[in-house]
Amino acid sequence: MTRPAPIRVVLADDERMVRTALRAILSAEPDLEVVGEAATGAEAVSVVRELRPDVVLMDVRMPETDGIRATEQILGTLDEPPRIVVVTTFENDSYVYDALRVGAAGFLLKRSDADALVQAVRLVARSDSLLFPAAVRTLATAHARARPAPPAWVAKLTGREREVLRHMADGLTNAEIARRMEVGPATVKSHVAAVLAKTGTRDRTQAVIAAYEAGFLNSG
Repeated sequence: MTRPAPIRVVLADDERMVRTALRAILSAEPDLEVVGEAATGAEAVSVVRELRPDVVLMDVRMPETDGIRATEQILGTLDEPPRIVVVTTFENDSYVYDALRVGAAGFLLKRSDADALVQAVRLVARSDSLLFPAAVRTLATAHARARPAPPAWVAKLTGREREVLRHMADGLTNAEIARRMEVGPATVKSHVAAVLAKTGTRDRTQAVIAAYEAGFLNSG
């Protein structure tokens, strides 16, 4: 049986010791491969464009170009961009929230243990589930930019799409949503695509953030 190709990872952090520690943890896993490193946001953009990894672990605060702008540049210039996970010291950080708003797939605390790091990389690379939904909910509660009125897309969602969006926010995969709603996975995939199109977002994380900012999801 042919083994799947390893998940290719780029590490972007201005601290060499952090990159060394991350490399040691990830390289110990047979399905993960660290293919490059960057010490600044600008360097991260260049390295990612050259190496085209599957996942980037991006420090949110770096010199020259911070993790937010680097994330935005990578996602805005590549046809098939990698999944980006921002790495931070503080979970309740406005920088992290801004990174999620521009398209990061999730965030990870620098104090996370090795197992959490490895599972996070695998999840964002090969799963349609939201990374750490409870943490995203907490972050949105603290930083969501409330609007005076819901955006137009809220009224355009069908009943089924609303239900799917709520399940997405709870971190359910398409298969789990299908079982919960008693429909086929293809139907759920179609609903998810419609939610992304109507919210004007790139992926599940951005859609959920948009839903919190629209007041669609109860952040309490």
